[in-house]
Amino acid sequence: MGSLVPPLYQTSTFTFDSADQGEKRFAGEEEGFVYSRLGNPTVKILEDRMAVLEGAEKALAFGSGMAAVSAVLFSLVKGGDHILCSQGVYGCTFGLLQLMKEKFGVTHTFSQMRTKEDFLSAIQHNTSCIYIETPINPTMKVVDLKLASEAASEKGIPVIVDNTFCSPYLQKPIELGCDIVVHSATKYICGHGDVIAGIAAGNRKIMERISKTTQKDIGGVISPFDAWLLLRGLKTLAVRMDRHCENAEKLAEALVRHPSVEGVFYPGDPTNEDYMTAKKQMRKFGGLVSFTIKGTKDDAQAFMDRLKLIKIAVSLGDAETLIQHPATMTHAVVPAASRQQMGITDNLLRLSVGLEGWEDIWEDLKQALEKG
Repeated sequence: MGSLVPPLYQTSTFTFDSADQGEKRFAGEEEGFVYSRLGNPTVKILEDRMAVLEGAEKALAFGSGMAAVSAVLFSLVKGGDHILCSQGVYGCTFGLLQLMKEKFGVTHTFSQMRTKEDFLSAIQHNTSCIYIETPINPTMKVVDLKLASEAASEKGIPVIVDNTFCSPYLQKPIELGCDIVVHSATKYICGHGDVIAGIAAGNRKIMERISKTTQKDIGGVISPFDAWLLLRGLKTLAVRMDRHCENAEKLAEALVRHPSVEGVFYPGDPTNEDYMTAKKQMRKFGGLVSFTIKGTKDDAQAFMDRLKLIKIAVSLGDAETLIQHPATMTHAVVPAASRQQMGITDNLLRLSVGLEGWEDIWEDLKQALEKG
């Protein structure tokens, strides 16, 4: 056909040349599409490209990041199992873990995951998988993925990594020995703030099991149009990530020096305890910077209200710089005591650095800090 842009197959179903062909496709005896919840040509192009980017055998696309996370976890656990998690996860992931505990008796514990012994001592007899965010949302702590994969392989359990904050451009967990990667593709994969989507990628056997069970039967699939928009986003992923990272590095350095800032949490800071781990497993240090300002929750929220260029919003990875207050927004579902254990204090803010000129972003942060 010669189309530069992948075609959009905006259809719910597909016709068969004959009843016999329909029977064979449903029986898996003939390749082809039957219904867009089960597969779609535009979606398949996205899945194939994400598999290549992550170094995976197969990828699946979902209607949201949480649809991807839930489909993966539901496929790997059964009632009474245990999930070992990094010390800090996205608020809705925390909510899903609580739901699984209440309804199905699937328990979970959080670990610092600093050493191999941390992993091995935290793995229980019924642990079915290890779930890791790195960098962790929103504290920006980094987990050594090679260490995680080595510990998990000794126990014969899979490692799932939420790679949303990095994208495959900055970090490739599968190459480090991990088994499954999940993304909120809403973020850097899209990059334009106009799609809700998720991705899971891993070895073919696991992905096909997910495809034929929790993806198909729960049905949290992506629309063809949203897949088409993500394909557009992938074209500029590398150049966008370079700019996000460059801006974040400059802003982190400026925030560290400001007297109204109490602390800065950024993997690229050489004084950060996770710096060497981040340097080892990430191409660059990402486009997110978390920081605490001197004061209370009210002071943090007042600072946000003084911003002009920077928008208050809970997403990340967009062209625009966004800021949010995790304790009352993305992690509000997490009980206060658990938030404190995760390092999510009331004066903590998470900055998703956009593509604007970094000087303009800093000027806005600076004026808001100095008017307090």
